[in-house]
Amino acid sequence: MIDFSALLQPDLGQPARLIEVVHPNGFDTWLGDQPPRIRTLLSAQKVTGKAGNKAILPGDEPDQWHALLVCDEAESSPWRIASQGEILPEGSYRLKNGTVGAAGLGWLLAQHRFDRYRKDDKPTGPRILLTDDVARIAETVQLAAATAKVRDLVNLGASDLGPAELEGEAETLASLHGATLKVTRGDALATGYPMIHIVGQAAARERAPRLIELEWGDPAHPRLAIIGKGVCFDSGGLDIKPSSGMRLMKKDMGGAAHALALAGLIMGGRMKVRLHLLIPAVENAIAGNAFRPGDVLPTRAGLTVENTNTDAEGRLILGDALTRAGEDKPDLIIDFATLTGAARVALGPDLPATFANDDTLADALLAAGRAVHDPLWRLPLWDGYDEMLKSDIADLVNAPDSGFAGTITAALFLRRFVPEGTAWAHLDTFAWRPTAKPARPKGGEALGLRAAWTMLKARYRG
Repeated sequence: MIDFSALLQPDLGQPARLIEVVHPNGFDTWLGDQPPRIRTLLSAQKVTGKAGNKAILPGDEPDQWHALLVCDEAESSPWRIASQGEILPEGSYRLKNGTVGAAGLGWLLAQHRFDRYRKDDKPTGPRILLTDDVARIAETVQLAAATAKVRDLVNLGASDLGPAELEGEAETLASLHGATLKVTRGDALATGYPMIHIVGQAAARERAPRLIELEWGDPAHPRLAIIGKGVCFDSGGLDIKPSSGMRLMKKDMGGAAHALALAGLIMGGRMKVRLHLLIPAVENAIAGNAFRPGDVLPTRAGLTVENTNTDAEGRLILGDALTRAGEDKPDLIIDFATLTGAARVALGPDLPATFANDDTLADALLAAGRAVHDPLWRLPLWDGYDEMLKSDIADLVNAPDSGFAGTITAALFLRRFVPEGTAWAHLDTFAWRPTAKPARPKGGEALGLRAAWTMLKARYRG
């Protein structure tokens, strides 16, 4: 991975070219203050003051120039100068007016490339941004690395990222931060984590299911459980997906990628919590021993689940993980999951559907998302829909036949496995960007990561 720390440096007055950011509302006034040759140059380049306009402006000497960006992004936006980080030539830069602030994150991510499978066809040298906000550099670099980690993991083909590789990612994280790692694999899951076992049992032996658990921090601190859905590929099982629906199912472990990245931020930031990271990792495959529609599944919680759809497997493995997390009486549980297509129909790719059983927690998450431009959208845990989970032969079904309120009923299913009185938030995230934007390429994406991190910093700041 790129060394982000080299790309955001303290401004000690070293030589650097300027980046001048002008708001569209102030462009005409700014233009009026420019010499005639600059106005002529901008006119020739059709720079009219529209947001997104860019130009290279010459100085008084042949080798002097600086960059102009017309931008209507708020100064708090991490994407404010991201386009410049993508296109400017190698060298050092500083903002002519204003401070770098949050924009440092976009600058760093603009230079990140997922190049596992091909070389960058337009290699460039590093573009270094100088900042006088020195105290912010370390966290910005950490956030960039965490975001890049989510993107890279989600972008990997399923042939290169299975349950064993997710375990390897957790092992690396544990080693880096002095955490302990426990993994329950294969048939050992059958008694303690039956839903994880049943969902993953049809996969090849080398892709056997597992529950990955990492623990870190002072046991005297509040216990925080972070859970990530780790379905490394989802065929849909016997309720097989069409080819179009299977196309992006390498990303069905996006929840695990978010959980791993958030755990890294928590440990790297020495947050005063006792962290419990849980990743149920499986492949939902098809074989003679695949679980079937109509099967009744036992659970770690003691409930029975009538399986009405093998393509609603993510909530099953999360149910066992939630039960395990709750046994240690955590102060808070957060889970990340690429759980329902219904969430994307309702909210599109950018907004993780967010559920919480505590209004104060929900408000804190949404406020954090707004503050760091990582938006979330709350949906209700509507008690009236709980009856849709009724089964004629078991305690509940995993997916109602009606098709109504699919995102909500999935969250209500998960709620059945959260201990009464335990604060819990569930983020149904897409983990994918279908179209590119500056510093946000098409492909795997961290959606909800920075919002959760910001909320947790405030909650556990002591």
